[in-house]
Amino acid sequence: MSDLAQELIDAYHLLALWGLDDHTYTHLSCRLSQHPRFYLPRFGIRFEEACLADLLEVGIEERTVVAGTDTTINTTAYGLHADVYARYPRWRALFHLHTPEMVAVSAHPEGLLPLSQWALHFYERVGYYKYDSLLLEPEQSQPLLEALGSAPVLFLRHHGVLIAGRTIAEAVYYTHHLQQACRTQCLILSSTASPVPISRRVAEKSVRDLLGFEEHLGQRDWQAWKRYLQRHRGKC
Repeated sequence: MSDLAQELIDAYHLLALWGLDDHTYTHLSCRLSQHPRFYLPRFGIRFEEACLADLLEVGIEERTVVAGTDTTINTTAYGLHADVYARYPRWRALFHLHTPEMVAVSAHPEGLLPLSQWALHFYERVGYYKYDSLLLEPEQSQPLLEALGSAPVLFLRHHGVLIAGRTIAEAVYYTHHLQQACRTQCLILSSTASPVPISRRVAEKSVRDLLGFEEHLGQRDWQAWKRYLQRHRGKC
């Protein structure tokens, strides 16, 4: 397996430490640069137990398992990730999560609000998709893909989120800030119905500043998070 595969396993373990997993019902993937394929773990793996041996190498277009010792696959996850990778080649990592805070914000009529610096990372960079049960039918993916558009975050109403990154590091970076933004929004709205607003001018400036602060978005944090991981477990 490649270094990319190990980074995906690291992402699984990190999100488990953060408590952002949901038993076996959420999933992360990353796209291989040299082939129209991506890594997705076999079905039934909890985030903290994921290992390289659990990864399947699956095709984006041919929709087959290319490599893997156990080919048990989550068909809804497979279709979702394959469809996004096929439509949007710029995305190299996709995370599907549903923490209680993310679900709560997804069900808010206005979605994610600019109420914190964490939230400003996503100012006018979020899409919304109306919940349509499990993604079991091919025709369900088209409106979802349209709703995602160029945004790195898609809220699935009453269900959770899809987070896209140009690298695993970027997807992890977005995940951290999005969870903090959603948690903070829930705390603020539970204490007041009329929070102090952030002006549009400040929000527009902030999103440019926050995303332009470093050349390689998320890489510095990713290295620090990997050091954090090493203090909590040995190599898988």
